[in-house]
Amino acid sequence: MSQDASTEGDLRNTGMSLKHDREWDYELDRIVEAVEERNATKVGLQFPEGLKRRGPAVADDLRALTDDDVTYMLSGQPCYGACDLDTYLMRRTDVFVHFGHSPMKESEKIIYVPLFSNVDPFPMMEDALDELPEEDVGLVTTAQHMNRFGEMKSWLESEGYTVHTRKGDDRLTHEGQVLGCNYASADIDADQVLYVGGGKFHPLGLAMEHPDKKVVIADPVNNVVTVADTEKFMKQRYGAVHRAMDAEKWGVIFCTKIGQGRWEMAEEIVNDNDDAYLITMDEVTPDRLRNFDMDAFVNTGCPRITTDDGPQFHKPMLTPGEYRIAVGDEPLDSLSFDTFHGTW
Repeated sequence: MSQDASTEGDLRNTGMSLKHDREWDYELDRIVEAVEERNATKVGLQFPEGLKRRGPAVADDLRALTDDDVTYMLSGQPCYGACDLDTYLMRRTDVFVHFGHSPMKESEKIIYVPLFSNVDPFPMMEDALDELPEEDVGLVTTAQHMNRFGEMKSWLESEGYTVHTRKGDDRLTHEGQVLGCNYASADIDADQVLYVGGGKFHPLGLAMEHPDKKVVIADPVNNVVTVADTEKFMKQRYGAVHRAMDAEKWGVIFCTKIGQGRWEMAEEIVNDNDDAYLITMDEVTPDRLRNFDMDAFVNTGCPRITTDDGPQFHKPMLTPGEYRIAVGDEPLDSLSFDTFHGTW
């Protein structure tokens, strides 16, 4: 996954690094209760990239609250979302705590601690009203701001808007929630959508997924209001597709992470192309792929690997839909954003 600070799960630029100790509730009591109820002796703690530095302090706090025979282990695996669980550590612990994301799939062993942000969203929402001239508006946000979603909706209604919200598919926990790979919550009956949250990737993906909608970004982290513009992003993707049109040897990446694998999609591509080779990987990085003598790659794992890190790969990296365009199965104007649906 990308190291960009706007990525889902990388919380360095989303308020989680601001006044950190005063803002975040690690729900230690709930973790301690689970440890005691299950007579746990091994507890795994998984943090997103921007919060791994806080892991030892949280472990120390938990040690002080539980028996001496309880061992706390920190996951060092990269983590960018609830789809990115450290299954190796999880299988070797009695309780596994995943910080920073809402549940993608419930499990008795896993405790999800969402780490909601308490950054005030309303000043930026008020500034965003100038970009929302119509009466009907959709409202979406990320997991970190879900604790204020009801207030956000009520505030917009008090400003005279008819607010449209919905819960997406099973990959999403909350009404109005979007992920970096899923924007089903924006499939609502309004031509304008207000995205409240940090970073530009989510609203860009939303605008790509719903090109008929105006997507306004109220960013309470960076204190800015903008309108999502997909032109630069689209040019980058079209460029990657064009560079791959002459490719002969294709590397088809299947991601082994629990929530990111699309085996049937990878298998179909390989079966249809004698010059396509299946490559299984957990962490997809430019350095790892340099070892493969391929003309281009198609990534069936997390779409953000392709879109965030695409320019860093030494050969074109395409989504499955873009691959179909590059090999001539689909027309160029069918290019669209790659999204994930369902859990695992």
